[in-house]
Amino acid sequence: MNYFEFYHIPESFLPDEKAIKARYYELSREYHPDFYANEDLGTQQKILELSTLNTNAYRTLSDADLRMQYILQQHGLLEEGGKNEIPGDFLMEMMEINEELMELEFDFDAAKLHEIGEKSTGTMAQLENDILPVLQRYPELHGVTREEALQEVKTYYLKKKYLLRIQETLSKFATRS
Repeated sequence: MNYFEFYHIPESFLPDEKAIKARYYELSREYHPDFYANEDLGTQQKILELSTLNTNAYRTLSDADLRMQYILQQHGLLEEGGKNEIPGDFLMEMMEINEELMELEFDFDAAKLHEIGEKSTGTMAQLENDILPVLQRYPELHGVTREEALQEVKTYYLKKKYLLRIQETLSKFATRS
């Protein structure tokens, strides 16, 4: 079952987080296995499945990155090892950063590390700034415009994942220096 439907909330990248938490607690009480200990095994199994669904829904919908990934997967837009294409200009920019990181492996320079960190942080901030209006408008969109928005979010998601890997590498350098 779709997590948004299960929680009776509209699909959104920026949902009401208080509503998610409230629904989680409401369903946690309703589907708590201890309340069904005297029921037949079929009922107990069904309640356990609903309790697990509630936990998984909450875990996914309450985390912005997991929620974004979930929505994109629900629409068939994220493929394992598939056609998750990142724009070439972005890849070129990231390739330059990766080359600079490789140079740091051989010739460490704290100032250069700081510069690369600033560059990646700035790129991440720009990505987030650019996608925010799309995320905000998404629940109101329909048809082609919604599909276009989903494609923009997919591109953002893939770029963000790439940048997070670079920032992970940067933090490894920072711990060594």
